[in-house]
Amino acid sequence: MDQKRELIDKALREGRTTLSEYESKKFLNAYGIPVTREILVREHREFMNAVSEIGYPLVIKGCSSTLAHKTEKGLVRVDIRNDREANAAFEDLVARMNDSEKAILVQEMIKGSRELVVGMTRDDQFGPCVMFGLGGIFTEVLRDISFRVAPIEKRDAMEMTREIKAHKILDGIRGMPPADMDKLCDILITVGHIGMQNESIKEIDINPLILSGSAPIAVDALVVLNPPRE
Repeated sequence: MDQKRELIDKALREGRTTLSEYESKKFLNAYGIPVTREILVREHREFMNAVSEIGYPLVIKGCSSTLAHKTEKGLVRVDIRNDREANAAFEDLVARMNDSEKAILVQEMIKGSRELVVGMTRDDQFGPCVMFGLGGIFTEVLRDISFRVAPIEKRDAMEMTREIKAHKILDGIRGMPPADMDKLCDILITVGHIGMQNESIKEIDINPLILSGSAPIAVDALVVLNPPRE
């Protein structure tokens, strides 16, 4: 069994309908979607080894399949720059987590001011639909998004990127390079394929997908599963 299928089957065997952020990004990366370098740890010694391997600056998060809104729950620390800050973040996050898993995600900090969202939702009538738009914490407020029914081709993906009101952020502006549109379109196409190939997946949410220079990188992600049929 390949890694992609095993991640889904493991969650369903455990009675879960979501993958953790770490599992979600492993799943997406197995399809070729670029994600952050990160290490999942539980013990302090593992944590410090991971900090050394990834290197500062870091993002440190609580990680569990039950955590869908980590920022709102105070379980994200960004721009960690030294051991003192890292140790304080580790202790605070472990203390805040009610989940018995209490896993900590040590993640490279991706620099980029342009945040996008890519997703897939399984509609009762149309099946898997691909979504693209302006990402970040205000995604649900601004609702600057575009949809297509999967599967999509590159022409569809390009049209989606130009339909949002904020499409000019994909161009070279204010000294920033233009987005790598080939890679961005590949991600949209791939998300559609994932939806077509995996009926057990209900939703995919990649938010934010940050443009690091020109390169889109998935910084956070959530895969939601349909409960198994009786």
